[in-house]
Amino acid sequence: MSKTRREADILLIAAATVAPQAWRNGGGQTRELLAWPPGVDWRVRISRADIEMDGPFSAFPRVERWFTVLQGAGVVLTFADAKHELKPGDAPLRFDGAAAPGCRLLDGATQDLNLMLRQGTGVMRTVYATQPWSEEFSMRGLYTTVAGHWNGGKQNCPVPADTLLWVAASGTDAWTFEPSDRSGATGAWWLGFTPRD
Repeated sequence: MSKTRREADILLIAAATVAPQAWRNGGGQTRELLAWPPGVDWRVRISRADIEMDGPFSAFPRVERWFTVLQGAGVVLTFADAKHELKPGDAPLRFDGAAAPGCRLLDGATQDLNLMLRQGTGVMRTVYATQPWSEEFSMRGLYTTVAGHWNGGKQNCPVPADTLLWVAASGTDAWTFEPSDRSGATGAWWLGFTPRD
């Protein structure tokens, strides 16, 4: 994982610097942007996936999973009791990682953002440029597909497009993100996690 430190507790991780890992079923590839703690016993994992063909998601028992479409026409996720159609701009979907839904592409490949949580609570929220985000988590982050400026109260920095910003000790200050191109879509998401003791 390639990381750039801007402050003592701020990480900026560009998706382009993370090597993709092909799926065993050949249906796509994943770039793991963050796993904390590192290794197989992670408790929070953030990844960007390119889904290239229809097929089931992998099962992740005892994992809370959040999913949103970044690019492409979107997908239909089929669970045992429901179907969810997700397109760019839709709110992130939260589901049990053990459910392993079937995934059907609406019209060609998609790029998606995944937040997976173990033994803790967390959230993925759509960023609205005019609205501060103030939910309290011990770790907080921002993933953006567009360049802009992040303000975390006592700290702030520019964030390039297709980059994860992660703060391991986030405090309680409200966060804001202003895209550099204010005429376009925000294209960004807040991420939060607090581990359970």
